[in-house]
Amino acid sequence: QVQLVESGGGLVQAGGSLRLSCAASGLTVSDYGMGWFRQAPGKEREFVAAINRSGGSRYYAAFVKGRFTISRDDAKNTLFLQVNSLKPEESAIYYCAAGEYSGSSDHYQYWGQGTQVTVSS
Repeated sequence: QVQLVESGGGLVQAGGSLRLSCAASGLTVSDYGMGWFRQAPGKEREFVAAINRSGGSRYYAAFVKGRFTISRDDAKNTLFLQVNSLKPEESAIYYCAAGEYSGSSDHYQYWGQGTQVTVSS
């Protein structure tokens, strides 16, 4: 049974940082393209970042602008997202996903339950 379990979310002030984690079981993260998405209340889920199977390619949404970093620890079978310089409008549930290396949620087969990030002004 595949499980993706996110953690690391929380309440942070504007300009602050968090490190989100996604622990995988039932699959090997290096066998999949892995991605992060987010969804704010009343908005559609949007792509944040992705890393390919080899770990050699990363792809970010335009709004990231160098503030976020996606990474992976194969020994721990865990995906990470370092988020810096957070803005209040980036408050959302952040989800990790496994599938094809893509910016489209349609290309991901497995999803976690999400971790809430709240940015106060």
